[in-house]
Order: sequence, then structure tokens, then C-alpha cells
Amino acid sequence: MSGAGAFDDDLRERLARAEAALEALRRGEVDLVIGVDAPLVVRFRHLVEENERLAREWQTTFDALNDAVLILDADQRVIRCNKAAERAFARTAEAMIGRPCWEIIHGTSEPVPHCPMRRAQDSFKRETLEMRLTDRWYRVTLDPILDANHRLTGAVHVMHDITDHKNAHEERVKLQEQLQQAQKLESVGRLAGGVAHDFNNLLIIILGYGEMVLNKLHPQDPMRHWVKEMLGAANRAAGLTRQLLAFSRKQTLQPVVLNLNEVLRNLEKMLRRLIGEDVSLEMLLAEDLARVVVDPGQIEQVIMNLAVNARDAMPQGGTLVMETANVVLDDAYASSHPGVTPGAYVRLAITDTGCGMSKEIVDRIFEPFFTTKERGKGTGLGLSTVYGIVKQSGGHIFVYSEPQRGTTFTIYLPATEAEAQPVPANPGEVRTVGHGEHILVVEDDQSLRKMMVGLLSELGYKVTPAANAGEALLLVEEVGLKPDLIITDVVMPTMSGKQLIDRLQRTRPDLKVLYMSGYTDNAIVHYGILDPGTPFIQKPFTRDALGMKIRELLDTDRAEPSSGTPSIP
Repeated sequence: MSGAGAFDDDLRERLARAEAALEALRRGEVDLVIGVDAPLVVRFRHLVEENERLAREWQTTFDALNDAVLILDADQRVIRCNKAAERAFARTAEAMIGRPCWEIIHGTSEPVPHCPMRRAQDSFKRETLEMRLTDRWYRVTLDPILDANHRLTGAVHVMHDITDHKNAHEERVKLQEQLQQAQKLESVGRLAGGVAHDFNNLLIIILGYGEMVLNKLHPQDPMRHWVKEMLGAANRAAGLTRQLLAFSRKQTLQPVVLNLNEVLRNLEKMLRRLIGEDVSLEMLLAEDLARVVVDPGQIEQVIMNLAVNARDAMPQGGTLVMETANVVLDDAYASSHPGVTPGAYVRLAITDTGCGMSKEIVDRIFEPFFTTKERGKGTGLGLSTVYGIVKQSGGHIFVYSEPQRGTTFTIYLPATEAEAQPVPANPGEVRTVGHGEHILVVEDDQSLRKMMVGLLSELGYKVTPAANAGEALLLVEEVGLKPDLIITDVVMPTMSGKQLIDRLQRTRPDLKVLYMSGYTDNAIVHYGILDPGTPFIQKPFTRDALGMKIRELLDTDRAEPSSGTPSIP
């Protein structure tokens, strides 16, 4: 009886434990019961949940990376990738896993040359390279995965987007090149200014003596034609020096009402020489062409620059056509061409049969410093200058071109109903004579000084020359010379013209002065040599321009302030 009781007790205890284990299973408190006689309760669900949590955190961290990451096996097949890789290759993870990396990255059927994985198989260390995919740049880093026996079992392939860095570097290089080009232009501009200044002194001698000769000749003298041709050439040379002086600075436009047909006709001979015999020039000029308001010199520069551009596009010869027409740009045209205002325009179209340009070049053709010419053979400023002049004149310019089919530059300038400017009076008809007034000429160039004495004497003035500021001071302060007007060069050795006048006006504040220089008046004022409004004449000048300027000063009853505190640039 006692044995049976013990058995029953043991059975009841085992059943109770089993019942407790089953109840724990039903409640989800345990995951497994092992054994029959002595059930072993195993609790591992929390381990599974912890593992799942860690896996989610790892994947979240993996997907948070901005770099595109591919984990590869030893055969370079993708076994895992992050969200950045999905975005970079526009594919889902399911579409990439199991495929070779070269198929996903490069779209090829076999590994590409210089594959970092191939190099890592030999080096067993990190390999890097830069590559471009579509419009993005990437720095690729590949780290090999090695087992305990130092065998390569896979790799971590990371692609870091360096497009912004690459673009910034290219922009820095571009800016550096532009800076170097600008510095070169600045140096050339300074050199050009000095050369033009000296050349102007020579031109003023030619113009001065030429005009004196012309005035001495009989109206019917056949030599007058030769002298006029000489003066015309000198004036054209003076125009070249003005361009040279303006090489590196913005010019102030002096617009007048004119007819573009007349400008083109006046330039025709020069254009034919410029483009050469291999290029045929055709001018199709509309009758009754409307007038425009532009700076004559600037519009000539536009035409010349475009002609040079066309010539360079036709090294084997071709045809250059310049065509004018009256046009009306309507609302439809204006809506498709930003910045254009509907209205009446004069159209100037310049077409060549040259090599043409691609769309990529056309899109950048007016950019400063952009050129398709060989390095060192073009500044890249020619067409940007054309664009600026046209825009500053209130016009518009467009270019149409196709490779091997030529180029057309079309310029639209607003038409005006104003009358064209009258032709200036003949030099011989201008009244610029003096009445015996005394003029002191201060000029360090001997030839120019002698010419000025002769020219002013012929105009009816009493003239005293001085070779420099010191000599002028001696004449006025020691000898007692009392000139009605002093004409002095601005830039002279030892003492400048302004310093001379400043000293003389301490005792004679009413002393009148006319400054002259081969530099532009804008430049003279800008650099603080003279104050704005100071009487000034730019070399080279004509006899009549000088005569009118002198009369303007001498006929003024009250003395105008001729100098003062220098401007600070």
C-alpha cells in the first residue's frame, strides 16, 4: 500500500509539472518543453526577438548610408545592398541580388578593365578608383572580405558621390584659367595704352601738319586729294588707337541716328581686305531702310568682329553675306524670345558658309572667355563684346548654326523715325581763328611742340613753347610771362601738367588751362589725375577740334575751375 501511494504521489507530481508546462506553453511563457519524466522548459523567444531587433537596426543603419553599398561574394555577385544602391542604379534589391556587379553598375556582360575587385584578388587590400556613370561622378572603394585562411570570400563595394566636389574643382580650374587670361589681358591693356599714347603723339603731328598743308593749297590744287587721303588714313589710325586704348576698359557709347546701309558701304572695302580673296562678300541692302540709334564706332566693331569670326570659320574659302531689312517683331516672336519687345526693328543678318557649330558651342558662344580656337589664339571676348554692344544699344542678337552648314548671326536694332545726323561741316568752313591771344604750350615731345606752335600761329595766336614744366615755371614766375591760356600735356617727366597748373594758380587763380593727353578723358579722370569737368582734349586731335576748344575756353567770361583736388580712384 505504501508503494502504491508513493507511485501515485510521483505520478501526480509529474502530471502537475506537465500540466504547468502545457499551461506555460499556452500562455506563451515558454517556447519548448523537452523530456517526459522531467520536462525541461526552454525560453528562447526573447532571443529570437532580440536577434530580429538587431537585424532591423543593422538594416536601418545600412540603409541610412548615403553611399551606395554592394556586398559581393567571391564571384562578384551581389548578396546584399542598401537603399542608396537602389536609388543609384534605379533597381530594387531583389533585382540586384544574385547578379554580377558589372551587369548592375556598367550594364556589361563581363567585368570591365581596371575592375577594383580583380585588383583586390591580387592585392588583398583596399582598392579605389573614380568613375562616371551618366551625369554623376563616384569614388569607388572596395574592401576585400578574407576568411581565417586569408582567402578572399567577398568584398564590400562602396560608391561615394563626388559630383559636387568634381564640379567645384572644375569650376576652380576654370576660374583660375579665366583669372590668368584676365591678368594677361590687363598686362596687354597696359602695354597697349602706353603704345597708343606714344603713337597718338605721332599721329597728332601728321594730322597737324597735314591740315596746315591742306589749308595752304589752292582749292583746285590736285595735291589736295593726296593730302585728304593722308589725313583720312591718319584719322583711321587714330580710330585704331582709340580701340587700343579701350582694349581693357568699358567704353561710353555715343549713339547717333544713322542708316546701317551707309555704315556697311563705308566698311565694304576694308571688309574685303579683311576676309581675303578666298571669301566672297555679298551685300544685300534693303531700300528705304529705317534708321537706328547706335554708336557708329561700336556698330562698326560689331560688324568687323562678326566678319573676322566668319573668315576664321571658312579657312578654305566660302561666301559671306551681309543683309539688311526692315522687320516687325510681333507678340508671338517676343513670347518665344525672352527679352524682346514687340515693335519695328532693323535686321542685320551676317551669314557664312563655314564649318558651323554644334548646339553645345552655340549655347556658350557669347560667354566671356569662351573660344573654340586653339589655346593662345583667341581671347574669347570677341563675340561677348558684340553681344554687349548690341544689348547696350537696346538691340538683340541671335545665332543659328549647324555643323558643316554655316552660321547666321541676326541682330535686331530698334528702328527710329528721327532724322539722321547731319554731316559735320568741312574743316575749312569752321571758324576757329584766334585774335592774337597769348598761349603757352607745354609739351615734352619736341616734334609735337613744334607742330603745335605752327598750328596755333596759323590760327592767329601768339605762341610761346616750353619743353617741360620747369621751363614753363621759369617763363611765368621769373620772366613774367602772362599767357591768356596754357595748353599742357597731362603726363610729363618730373612734374605733371596738373602739378604745374596747381602751382601757377596759387598766384593766378584765374589762369585758364587746356589739358591734352593720349589717354582717354575717362581714364585720366578715373585715375585721379584730373577732376571731372576739367577742360581736356584727347590726342590725336584735329586743327579745328583744337581751335574750337580754345575759343570755347577763351570766350568764356568767367574763369572755369581748371583743376582742384585730385579724384581718388
